[in-house]
Amino acid sequence: MTNILTFDDAIQHSVRFKKRHLLLGNGFSIACRPKIFTYGSLFEQADFSSAPRLPDVFKAVGTTDFEHVIKMLEDASRVVPVYSKDSVEAAKQMAVDAEALKDILIQTVANNHPNIPNDIEDGQFWACRRFLSHFLGDSNKDGKVYTLNYDLLLYWTLMHEDMGFSDPIELAANDGFGRDEDTEPEYVNWMGESGAHGQRVHYLHGALHLFDAGAELQKYTWVNTGKPLLEQAREAMGTDKFPLFVAEGKSNQKLAKIKHSAYLHHSYKSFSSQMAQRNDALFIFGHSLADNDKHILKKIARGKIPQVYVGLYGDPESRGNQHIRNAAAALANSRDDRATLDVAFFDAASAQVWEA
Repeated sequence: MTNILTFDDAIQHSVRFKKRHLLLGNGFSIACRPKIFTYGSLFEQADFSSAPRLPDVFKAVGTTDFEHVIKMLEDASRVVPVYSKDSVEAAKQMAVDAEALKDILIQTVANNHPNIPNDIEDGQFWACRRFLSHFLGDSNKDGKVYTLNYDLLLYWTLMHEDMGFSDPIELAANDGFGRDEDTEPEYVNWMGESGAHGQRVHYLHGALHLFDAGAELQKYTWVNTGKPLLEQAREAMGTDKFPLFVAEGKSNQKLAKIKHSAYLHHSYKSFSSQMAQRNDALFIFGHSLADNDKHILKKIARGKIPQVYVGLYGDPESRGNQHIRNAAAALANSRDDRATLDVAFFDAASAQVWEA
């Protein structure tokens, strides 16, 4: 029978290591809002009834990347009439569908996300900060948090410092973004790989508050705008800025998009670097170790990090948890005697991530 530690026991067990790192999956968000965050992809949850051609367009291109299809439709709507005057109406429809797809993307995101930070109780934020303190607190110098989620829950938690009802919890929230003389007040810029020294928080698959503005990557901030997610997203997309997140379904597709973004590639390399450390430990919370994130898991398998703690929800013998345990065993078995990997399991519920 599998030995399951409590989260506190796992933390105590890990004190012998130099640093603790944390990898978050969608279960982190589901634990906060189980009715709106699900394991399905954006594409699977999108309602295309307003533009019924679009699923066939995605299928024809062989992608579930919303940004790619939007840009393709916009480009085609301008190019097609050059080749055929008879295609003017089709070109117009492509432009209409491109705009419809922007709205579908925003609405799908909205259906799966709290609108503003105030929709989440202060006590929940405090509990989450307590959980994160094991990785970003003063006692764990240079520990890093890597998230595969593109929602705003982690960002909102890191920014939620002004709670007067309990002891303050200091966190190192450096995510590599800052301000320079050209930065507009409503956002901050990613300072680039050379300026990311000390970065502790990495969005491995992007996030909804990160917008690709072409020459720079911008992080829109709630504190500077006071605008809800939907409003910021619509304004940004109206000026041809797109949220930077990896919506593709397969691991190789995700990796291809990661390598085409300086920010995402930097974070991916950072994770790879930490997995090569012999004196660190990794906690995995809310992730099923599924093959669609094989590009992340292989960094653990090929690394030298000696200890991984994997969170399990519910019955350890359930079918889903058996899959996780088998996948974790496969990671350990992929190592040789020169860099062995020990895997331990902890009860994810005992971490009380969102429970004050």
